[in-house]
Amino acid sequence: MAIIKAEDFIDSVTSALQYISHYHPPDFIRAMAAAWERERSPAARDAMAQILINSRMCAEGLRPVCQDTGIVVAFVRVGMQVQWRSEHTLQELVDAGVRRAWRDADNPLRPSIVADPAGARRNTDDNTPAVVHVEMVPGATVQVALSAKGGGSEAKCRFAMLNPADDVAAWVLAQVPEMGAGWCPPGILGIGIGGTAEKAMLMAKAAATETIDIQALQARGAQTTAEHLRLDLYRRVNELGIGAQGLGGLTTVLDVKIQEAPCHAANKPVAIVPNCAATRHASFTLDGSGPATFAPPNPDLWPAITRSAAGARRVDINELGKADLAEFALGERLLLSGTLLTGRDAAHKRIRDLLAAGQPLPDGVDFNGRFIYYVGPVQAVRDEAVGPAGPTTATRMDGFTDLMLGEAGVIGMIGKAERGEAARAAIARHGGVYFVAVGGAAYLVSQAIRRARVVAFADLGMEAIHEFEIVDMPVTVAVDARGQSVHRIGPARWRDKLAASSAHVE
Repeated sequence: MAIIKAEDFIDSVTSALQYISHYHPPDFIRAMAAAWERERSPAARDAMAQILINSRMCAEGLRPVCQDTGIVVAFVRVGMQVQWRSEHTLQELVDAGVRRAWRDADNPLRPSIVADPAGARRNTDDNTPAVVHVEMVPGATVQVALSAKGGGSEAKCRFAMLNPADDVAAWVLAQVPEMGAGWCPPGILGIGIGGTAEKAMLMAKAAATETIDIQALQARGAQTTAEHLRLDLYRRVNELGIGAQGLGGLTTVLDVKIQEAPCHAANKPVAIVPNCAATRHASFTLDGSGPATFAPPNPDLWPAITRSAAGARRVDINELGKADLAEFALGERLLLSGTLLTGRDAAHKRIRDLLAAGQPLPDGVDFNGRFIYYVGPVQAVRDEAVGPAGPTTATRMDGFTDLMLGEAGVIGMIGKAERGEAARAAIARHGGVYFVAVGGAAYLVSQAIRRARVVAFADLGMEAIHEFEIVDMPVTVAVDARGQSVHRIGPARWRDKLAASSAHVE
């Protein structure tokens, strides 16, 4: 009979979460590198290069691959012969490990969990509680699969209760374009088929963390219905032309993983859970002999990639006026320098409420003629101006866009993913612009931030308004002053190219 000590379990959870914060899984690095090698879209290839460079930098600097360090999900399989040496519940043990990992002095992680979700939404400050799923299994070990799931990819989960005769592939192919770029492709689609509504979602979430092996399956050939569906969806999703970061290209998914379970004769539950370019997951087994250990990946795993400023225009945003914005070309690569303000959902809501009440904005918050960056950075350590500070999904700020470009005086925005129709219309109406930085390249982006300070709403933590001084921050023009969107035009072009190429081959 194995005796599992509480401290061994907590230490293992902490070590695993710290490990996955700065190390990508080896299978992901290999798959992303292979996708980068074969990519023909310059914009998508550059985005993947940034993701891979960021991955290597994080492995060397032991800092988070993404500013959104995620919500912890733990799948715990407890052997029936295990005995616990603990006075705490399993939930409490997992939470203790999460708390230690997030408060690590050398690599603090960003607390993103808010309590009272339908009300005050106050940050819990230590990223607890985790989401824990427990299964009792035969044996004398405890098997733990941990993931830290980012909010951008979690927001793009999908579920449907299909009719028995409905086509699963058709439903998935209808959902993926609607998911947009907020889940930071290329990544993995986890799909759950069968069971009940909650079972399908759990299977999809577990599937999204499985090892990438689609090329091995292609070489071997499908032997089951699920394997045939995996191959079919892998090909057809990539033929959509969405590409890295939604900019248009050859690779939207690195793999499609499927788990299935028997279901009621009247139902066909289907769920999609995407795993983003900052995929974070690890597993360990405890047998009573001590805590789990994790070996760093081989440094040779990462491809030798360097980025050049050639082809990118340097822009001083402090010198820009509205009249200058019309000259930015859709899809153009820029290196931004100057000062900007940050703001996310909670800050935008406060700004809206203040302006609606006729009250002034806080001292130091003047958006007139300035850019706003949608970001919630990680806490800085040592000599950093700021911790990893990649963009958050701009679509969530669409409802504030007209206000910010109009009454608040903003002239440009920086984030990730596409903008909706209303936001694009507001950008065109006010003659503003929207740039994208690469989601999943947070540590790389943070190197462009030379100074940072909180200027308002400090009580919001990572959602406070900061002022950043930036030098050569890499971005791409995603919506121009006429309201044209690279996220609409880019994928459409690549979809047509791929369709023409397929027709030519046939």
